[in-house]
Amino acid sequence: MHAVALLLQNQPDPELVQKMAMAMIPIFFILMLIGIAIVMVPFWFILKKAGFSPWLSLLCIVPLGVLVLLYILAFAEWRVLPVSDAMWQGQPPYPHPPQAPYPPQA
Repeated sequence: MHAVALLLQNQPDPELVQKMAMAMIPIFFILMLIGIAIVMVPFWFILKKAGFSPWLSLLCIVPLGVLVLLYILAFAEWRVLPVSDAMWQGQPPYPHPPQAPYPPQA
């Protein structure tokens, strides 16, 4: 209510405006840290699985760093070993599904 009364005044008190701004600064920084964490944690896991250093996810802190990181992931050669065919040959093939019984013939 006090903020609405402040906006309805012709000349807001500069000291009150300054106090409100100072109260909003910590909230802004907390929200900014939460936003950075929401972006950085998935990049950490993606970079680790792609064979890169997960510390590259710190680029999310830099302005336009996420864009640079996306280009690194898109155009760099990933250092992951593909699964060999020999690994799949040791497993038995899937069995055929059971067939419906044939209708009796007269």
